[in-house]
Amino acid sequence: MTVEFFRARREKHYALNLTDPQPVKRDDIERSAARIATIGIFVLLLIAAFYFCRPVLLPVLAAMVVGATLAPLIKRASNYGVASWASAVVLISLLLGVAGVVVTLLAAPVAEWINKGPDVASTIRQKLYVLDRPLAALRELQNVLMPSSGPAVAVEPSQISMVTPVVAFITPAVIQAVLFLATLLFFLAGQGELRRYLASLFAGRDAKLRFIRISNDIEENLASYVAVMTAINVVLGTIVGIGAWLFGLPNPVVLGILTMLFNYIPYIGPACVALTLFAIGLVTFPTLSYALLPPACFVALTTVEGQIITPTILGHSLTLNPLAVLLSIAFWAWMWGPMGAFLAVPLLIVAQVIFEHVVPGDDAALPE
Repeated sequence: MTVEFFRARREKHYALNLTDPQPVKRDDIERSAARIATIGIFVLLLIAAFYFCRPVLLPVLAAMVVGATLAPLIKRASNYGVASWASAVVLISLLLGVAGVVVTLLAAPVAEWINKGPDVASTIRQKLYVLDRPLAALRELQNVLMPSSGPAVAVEPSQISMVTPVVAFITPAVIQAVLFLATLLFFLAGQGELRRYLASLFAGRDAKLRFIRISNDIEENLASYVAVMTAINVVLGTIVGIGAWLFGLPNPVVLGILTMLFNYIPYIGPACVALTLFAIGLVTFPTLSYALLPPACFVALTTVEGQIITPTILGHSLTLNPLAVLLSIAFWAWMWGPMGAFLAVPLLIVAQVIFEHVVPGDDAALPE
């Protein structure tokens, strides 16, 4: 029995082709190192280009992602004889209308909360008295490690110095918004001609077909993901708004809209909503335990939504690796700020589709 056991193991060993590897040659090592170094230099230069060209690349890339998401609607309208220019204008008008409604609903409550900022901060500080001792210890440690040079001199800022940062922020934002809308309009209107031109750049027929297949899969996956996430976010925002009203929180409609918008960013968005509910609960409710109840219910709701409902609806074809999603959000948020965080998941979907077509998976059984 023992001899047969070891013989079976030896046959399985050779069947899996697990023979001793041959020594690696020096030329192979040098070629591999040169190839890796070339790819690494290209990646570093690409990251630097993304970082320093942010004012132009961010609106253009965002417009292309949104355009690829809306492309199936343009194609469906063209099947009914509607010109692509007309469909693009209608879609952009609808997007601007929705954005205008959201800004109108959020403007007054947000301005009210900003005006109440000092009172709200004082109330939160009183409710979180349990943190006074740890915070005081941290301040003492900071003073020991980084002692101040002397008493600070208060300098009253002039009106010009307060206006300059506002102008410096608004001017690039307006330019980027115009660039985004113009790129989106031309991309939606001329996507057919653009695709045919890009396909003509490839030499072989197989390469052209692969490019068309990749572009079609990107559009279908982005459209499916955004449609499903929009439906889920609308339902989630409605539930949060109703729950905020039942708990007695102020401005439940605003909380529902914020939930709809922030839930497009996995992990970070729900965390921001939970902190917002906790802060509003501290101001509204008399005790700390009661203030923790709305964010706790929200965390339970988003856990069920993120772990059960969304994967079930999206299916395995659109299921993304949680680690890849987290790293993508961290990278693009570091690169492009909040807008980068919004674009992180769509860009990850695009990269996943391209990778699956360019590097197909090997279904052969591999040893563990």
